[in-house]
Amino acid sequence: MKSLLILFITAITLPAQVPQSSTQAIVGVTSGWNSSYVTLHLYEKKGPTWQLVGTPWKGRLGKNGLAWGRGLHPQISSSTVKKEGDKRAPAGIFKIGNAYGYAPQIQKNTHLSYHQITAKDLWVEDTKSPYYNKHLLLPHTPKTTWEKQAQMRQGDYAHALKLYIAHNDAIMGGKPIPGLGSAIFFHIWRNGGSKSTAGCTTMEKEKLSHMISLIDPKKQPVYILLPQSEYVRLRSNWQLP
Repeated sequence: MKSLLILFITAITLPAQVPQSSTQAIVGVTSGWNSSYVTLHLYEKKGPTWQLVGTPWKGRLGKNGLAWGRGLHPQISSSTVKKEGDKRAPAGIFKIGNAYGYAPQIQKNTHLSYHQITAKDLWVEDTKSPYYNKHLLLPHTPKTTWEKQAQMRQGDYAHALKLYIAHNDAIMGGKPIPGLGSAIFFHIWRNGGSKSTAGCTTMEKEKLSHMISLIDPKKQPVYILLPQSEYVRLRSNWQLP
């Protein structure tokens, strides 16, 4: 137990893993590990200094709060690691990926990739599938139960606009690890924010649309999500905004 504790402490205090070339960050801070409420901020780096852009806004997270995710930060070996179905949002530092939505087009940076979701678009959450935590575009309309359950378009307004958070993703190099969590996005919150999520970060549509319009892939944006206590403790060592 003592050796495990030393491993855990060492892992979470390693130097920051935010790429030096990253000059844009969405930062989410919660009151604690078990909170599903988050305050979000947009920062941009000017020279060596991170500067707040605009004002903070509110969002919702997984029903059970946070657990360490798999991203750009040091890997964590403890019982707090995110698992598939735990209803926790992944904590740590993550690359921000592409935007998806129901509309033919959205307001966005010209360099941000946007894909209009159709009935043929799947996002696989089946841990036994070789496509686990990947976007899969079928050559045909879904026919099997498996295909239908994996459809990105389920007639759910909350998923009408979304931005991918690269947790446990092939962007990391290699491939997603089955069981460590999948399909993590920024998307529209439900019932005016009165409902938590299964692990995604949600907010009102206007805030999400505005945030997406500002995301610039050339700035190599990242998402930093941590409880307040961890953010304060790691801020200097990890050189966070």
